[in-house]
This record gives sequence, C-alpha cells and structure tokens, in this order.
Amino acid sequence: MGNLIKRVLVSDNAIKIIDQLRERHGELMFHQSGGCCDGSSPMCFPKGELMLNGNDIKLGTIHGCDFFMSKDQFEYWKHTQLTVDVTTGRGASFSLEIPLGLRFVIKSRMYTDEEREHLEPVQSAEEV
Repeated sequence: MGNLIKRVLVSDNAIKIIDQLRERHGELMFHQSGGCCDGSSPMCFPKGELMLNGNDIKLGTIHGCDFFMSKDQFEYWKHTQLTVDVTTGRGASFSLEIPLGLRFVIKSRMYTDEEREHLEPVQSAEEV
C-alpha cells in the first residue's frame, strides 16, 4: 500500500453543502465536537472563527477545509475512518449548515489491520 489512508472523508452530498456555505461565508473549517448540546457532531465554521489550541489536532482536509478534533475525542475515534455526510434536520449547534435545515453528521468504520499501518499522520492545531 503506497498511499496513506485518510482519516476523514466527505460524501458527495456534503460537498454540495460545503460549496454553498463557502459561497456565502468564504473559507471554512470543521471541528468534531464532543459537547453535550450537539453530541459528537462535525461543526462547520468560517475558517479561523473557532479558536484552536494545543488540545486540538488536525485529522486532515475535506474538500479544501481543515478538519480538527480535540485530543480527548481523537482517543475515542482514532481506530475509525470518519466520513462527513449531511442529513435533513436541525441540530442544536452553531454550525453554519443549521439555517439550511440540514446538519452534518459523522459516519465511521473501523480501519483494517493493514490500513492502521498506513494512516495519515495527525498534526497539533498549533502546527497548522
């Protein structure tokens, strides 16, 4: 396996919504929330609006948007590949898609043993 395995992917439906949001808000970023109000939802913000620190890590980039998660959350999710998708319904969050009557959701699957040996590295948010 020559290519590194991505830790986070994005569905075609989510790409369409990201494009709409980018037209309205400019560059975007995602953060996988772990809060009580929004469950474990991927939240979309204008790039730089959410203050990140050494407790956050970058898992990768989806459709031109950096995707971050807290280190604590990463410990829970590090064995799975995440896919950002979208569904109808209003989530209880400040994510940009909520006024559209939509919300981003995470779908996940466990890595195979072979994939685990070839994962893209994560970065501290302070390094980005």
